[in-house]
Amino acid sequence: MSVVPEAHSPLAPRKSFAAYGLLGLPLAFVALPVYVHLPNVYAQQYGVPLAALGGVLLLSRSVDAVVDPWLGRWGDALYRHSWRAVWLAAVLLGLAVALGFAALFFPPASALSPTGLLVWVGAALTLSHLAYSGLGILHQAWAARQGGGGIAQSRWVAWREGFALVGVLLASALPALWGWALTTALLVLMLALGLFAWQYLAQSALTANQSLAPIHQTSSLWLPWRHAGFRRLLLVFVLNGLASAVPATLVLFFVQDLLQAPKAMEPLFLGLYFATGALSFPLWLKVIDRMGLLRAWAMGMALSVLAFVSVVTLGAGDTTGFLVVCALSGMALGADLTVPGALLNQLIDRCGERGRTDGAFMGWWNLATKLNLALAAGLSLPLLGLWGYAPGQQGADAVLALGLAYGLLPCVLKLFAGLALYFGLMRQPDLISGSETARPSA
Repeated sequence: MSVVPEAHSPLAPRKSFAAYGLLGLPLAFVALPVYVHLPNVYAQQYGVPLAALGGVLLLSRSVDAVVDPWLGRWGDALYRHSWRAVWLAAVLLGLAVALGFAALFFPPASALSPTGLLVWVGAALTLSHLAYSGLGILHQAWAARQGGGGIAQSRWVAWREGFALVGVLLASALPALWGWALTTALLVLMLALGLFAWQYLAQSALTANQSLAPIHQTSSLWLPWRHAGFRRLLLVFVLNGLASAVPATLVLFFVQDLLQAPKAMEPLFLGLYFATGALSFPLWLKVIDRMGLLRAWAMGMALSVLAFVSVVTLGAGDTTGFLVVCALSGMALGADLTVPGALLNQLIDRCGERGRTDGAFMGWWNLATKLNLALAAGLSLPLLGLWGYAPGQQGADAVLALGLAYGLLPCVLKLFAGLALYFGLMRQPDLISGSETARPSA
């Protein structure tokens, strides 16, 4: 029996980071099309009512989110057993991801009634979500087990999230350019390449560290909550994630009803946002090297507030100004994707849980990530209704409400996140960093 050991050098070669991060690209395919393309495909091509489809999407995602902590515990058990067990599970989960994705976009529509289609999409969606979550948790936990400190961890996370943003861009454009058959074929190819690149890297690490003994310890589902550093980091992460998820929920309403921009510009806004985020990773890695993880995250929050506070000055036709907002907020996205995951991995090390309960931490973290999207919709959409906005309205009051919800609400949430970061972590950095083993605190 063996576990995936600690990397043999604090900073691995760039090709090692790339080999690890490559799997992030196909996994991004599963996340974006489900929310952007799936409702349109089933409503337009198969006549499925949007309300019913929305209910299926919500139910499936809720089941997936609740299961995440148990998937994390299962991942810990696999890592304690052997890398071969982890690898076999990853391959099976990759196959399930591909099968679920293909089933979603190639349903046997002629053989199913509208109710049957809803059952089909619910089953395929749940399979895709659970496989995506399980594979993602295994992948994230492997990086956490490599140790190396905050700088090394920021590189593992940055390469994974950088490839994921490339995947988001491809998943946005390819269905319209290539169609679903070629898009699905590319997903399968990239899943295979990503899995085998990860296998090669992990096997190389095992070969270089044969002398390390396995760790035997039972994983506790609730153990992460016993650490004050985890509770405080998760609070910052949720507040900051809400601040990012609110504009993501409202962006198309903002573009269509406040900016009144041509529909052809919508992909340009989204593409610039994600592309700037991907291109900003090298810059944020340099900032982390110079300032540390906590200060870099605070700087990213400040940049995001600077971008969104200017939204209230925009009006109909101000597309150039909004492109600037997309670029600045995309740069801030680079910090949001790099720093929190690296801090979590550093915290796992600080708590003395690396190689023991990494998956449990990742499971709760992924649960919070998914709840952020649900909370954002649950917070921003009712507020817009109370303030007098409905989709398609372009009157002065409706536009003002939309601008406040899209621009001001994220700023307020970011400021709360910044305060939680400062008082909860920056003033007590020993809760989240340090090489010594920390005891769980109440």
